[in-house]
Amino acid sequence: MKYWLMKSEPDVYSWSKLVAEKRGKWDGVRNHTAKLNLKAMRVGDRAFFYHSNIGKEIVGTMTVVREAYPDTSAEKGEWFMVDVEPLEAAKTALPLAEIRAIPELKDMMLVNNSRLSVQPVTAAEWKAVCRRLGVAA
Repeated sequence: MKYWLMKSEPDVYSWSKLVAEKRGKWDGVRNHTAKLNLKAMRVGDRAFFYHSNIGKEIVGTMTVVREAYPDTSAEKGEWFMVDVEPLEAAKTALPLAEIRAIPELKDMMLVNNSRLSVQPVTAAEWKAVCRRLGVAA
């Protein structure tokens, strides 16, 4: 199993919308590195749901339920999306400012490359963040 962090602006697609839908399509990714990360995802992989721009915080965990397939929102080009389902809402959201202050997360991609919308997370980072979110690892 691999771990990921996926970002969405909450006014575009929020955690609460994913929870209401019970299954969401993670589409609209238009960065080649993020696209490769989507293509590397497998069913059962876990991901953090991160609210970007507004909030800048991890708000829950999700699981990948459908591997990469052509993004229906793309007008041109080879872009992909995956389907995800919510696992668990954070008991307490974890803001980026706090993540940056946690020594064991100093090398986390979110800290060092905060603009990438789909990024890998190490197993150790996953466990550390889950502890702070109050969710199962």
